[in-house]
Amino acid sequence: MYKALIIAKDTMEIRELNSELTRMGFDCSITNNGSNFPNRLTKQACDVLLVDIDGSSASDHPESIVEQLRELRMTINLPAIVLISSEELSRLDSNLRIDDFVVKPWNISEVVTRAKRVIKQTKIQGSDLIKHGDLVMDTAKCEVSIGGRLIILTFKEYELLKFLMRHKGKVFTRDALLNEVWGYDYYGGDRTVDVHIRRLRSKLCNSTNIYIQTVRNIGYKLSTEV
Repeated sequence: MYKALIIAKDTMEIRELNSELTRMGFDCSITNNGSNFPNRLTKQACDVLLVDIDGSSASDHPESIVEQLRELRMTINLPAIVLISSEELSRLDSNLRIDDFVVKPWNISEVVTRAKRVIKQTKIQGSDLIKHGDLVMDTAKCEVSIGGRLIILTFKEYELLKFLMRHKGKVFTRDALLNEVWGYDYYGGDRTVDVHIRRLRSKLCNSTNIYIQTVRNIGYKLSTEV
């Protein structure tokens, strides 16, 4: 059974949607779309968010609500569907982090179909993502981002980071990294690891996090603290 969380004002329309989704086999609940809903969301397990955007209130502006979702989804790979009127549709920016939208008045079968589709897509895509705080690697696209900002890496920088992210917290010597990332037939010196680590650190520069740590007299590891 899929779990859906409706983020909306508690209205008769939303209660009816909740009842219909429950009838269609969803484990469904409602939470108010106030400014602190991301904090409440982290305490609830669900498979999909249905976000009702009502343009009658400035606090419910689409960009403000979905921006909170964007920040939340840096750590939670959770699909979001916006429920919106045709009048408000033009206010949705194509860059907003949503997976789909349904125009009011909605058809419950359409809502269910779209919800199941984005849940399935997210589960497939999730297997391609390696996350470490706001550092995200998409192995399907060979992309790395920090806080949604794309980081351009060389092939070896990417492979080195991928290896460390897949073994976060474990310390590796320079020789071990050379063998794992460059291969046993590499004839360069182990200082090439230091060069690549230095370049990676400069590209992953973050004022609050140090992603790659030096373990004195041993080697390097991906920090477990973010």
